[in-house]
Amino acid sequence: MGSGNSTTVTEFVLLGFTSSPDLRALLFALFSVSYVTILLGNASLLLVIHLDACLHTPMYLFLRHLSFVDLCYSSAIVPKALNSFVMGDGTISFLGCAMQFCVFGGMLTTECCLLAFMAYDRFVAICKPLLYTVTMSDRICTWLLVCSYASGFLNSLIQTGYTFSLPFCGANQVDHFFCDITPLLKLSCTETRSNKTIILASACVIGVSSFLTTLIPYLYIFMAILRIPSPQGRRKAFSTCSSHLTAVFIFFRTLIFMYLRPKPSYSAQQDKTVSVLYTIVIPMVNPMIYSLRNKDVKEALRRRKAFHKLVAVRNRHRI
Repeated sequence: MGSGNSTTVTEFVLLGFTSSPDLRALLFALFSVSYVTILLGNASLLLVIHLDACLHTPMYLFLRHLSFVDLCYSSAIVPKALNSFVMGDGTISFLGCAMQFCVFGGMLTTECCLLAFMAYDRFVAICKPLLYTVTMSDRICTWLLVCSYASGFLNSLIQTGYTFSLPFCGANQVDHFFCDITPLLKLSCTETRSNKTIILASACVIGVSSFLTTLIPYLYIFMAILRIPSPQGRRKAFSTCSSHLTAVFIFFRTLIFMYLRPKPSYSAQQDKTVSVLYTIVIPMVNPMIYSLRNKDVKEALRRRKAFHKLVAVRNRHRI
């Protein structure tokens, strides 16, 4: 209930990209293909890692959770966007917006932590191989995973609590295709400086620390690789971390652009376009990067294919 001429917002309207039916149809097709690719790619990677005993190592444990996180935060956003493209109605309830915001923020922060721990895993494997089984034991890996999810959702709950406790007095049109923090703060009818400070502090503590925790191990890895005498040895060592480094570069570069800019110097349309990178493009290409550029995963896929061929041949002989 509101007082005076103001009304309390009970729902938001996601404006999306465009009001043109033709462009919405095109976007629906693009988002649909991308989302199906995300589902199939990440689910396949999860299944291959789960079924192949050779991939039951710390690196692939983290990769399995990375695929799960990508599935979760894409699924928190893309289905609602697809519905908006079809129906032309971006209405989302206040609670629904808060839940979308919370799940997306929690999973995005968790991914930052997972990428950092994956870099640490590669550092230990390449620079301290004799200590690998002790340093990356099952117990330690479990604690690292717990820390990743706990950090993600603690940060997300704080951000969600601060953002959705703000008064929204009438204006409810979110100039985005999902409930992101910057367009939501613009709708509040009170001063949001403290919220922006919390966002910046959170981005610096979690985002920058995760990035540095990822970058520093790779500096040591590159120095170790350069000391390997044979070119074949250097190529083999670099191939074990090149796929992860590619994913890290795309992910952190996008987030730094979005949340650590000194001022809002870009238009809302540009922000929406960049947001597509980390909500759709990155979850879509991660399975491709980690499977097509990863020797172990390719070998696992070959083993699964050979196993299915053998089963098919045996079934034919039985018939």
